[in-house]
Amino acid sequence: MTGSSRYAIYYAPASDSALAAFGADLLGYDAWTSRDREFPREVVDSLPDWSELTADARKYGFHATLKAPFHLADSRSERELVDACAGFAAAPKTIPVIRPVMDAISGFLAVISGEASADLQKLAAACVEAFDPYRAPMDPEDRARRKPELLTPRQRDHLDRWGYPYVMEDFRFHMTLTCRLSDERRGPVLTMLQHRFAALQLTSLPVDRIALFRQPSPASRFSIIGSWAIAAR
Repeated sequence: MTGSSRYAIYYAPASDSALAAFGADLLGYDAWTSRDREFPREVVDSLPDWSELTADARKYGFHATLKAPFHLADSRSERELVDACAGFAAAPKTIPVIRPVMDAISGFLAVISGEASADLQKLAAACVEAFDPYRAPMDPEDRARRKPELLTPRQRDHLDRWGYPYVMEDFRFHMTLTCRLSDERRGPVLTMLQHRFAALQLTSLPVDRIALFRQPSPASRFSIIGSWAIAAR
């Protein structure tokens, strides 16, 4: 593998957007600037352990996964990956437009798509395929960390083929804000997040850009090192 850095191709809202500020404020971290943010006072007042609830998501920054984190293949460089991102975005595509909602997904609370979107599934699959030549093969430790024994047979196939189980038919758009919450805890936290999200009055969201995130070491947070608008077909 080339160094210890990991890379990921994510959807991240534009740095000057209300959605980006919403996510950065709630996570207490802005992946665009690599700087901490203060949590909204009213959130911390009502949920004193908010920092703990968001700790895992904070490490990755506010995003939706398109190509999950990976180490670079030995034969590839960061410059080549940056150029590949630019080339991918420059090739015209149908821009998916979703109805974003705040809801639970597998116990986590996240901004998700209100309905299935064939265009979004196609874009995500294209990212998985296009950037796979830049991914170093999984080592046994990485594979074990994904708990393959808990995956479906199809998800295990995805893990072995693409390095991540939740791709292709198993892809679900989500911009995660919390850890997995218990049933008792989830309801009140979700209500709070839905109230805050409603204030954005965001009824549609074009998934119209990709961002390249880098994590320099396992203990580091991910940050954005490049972002490209996708050319519309």
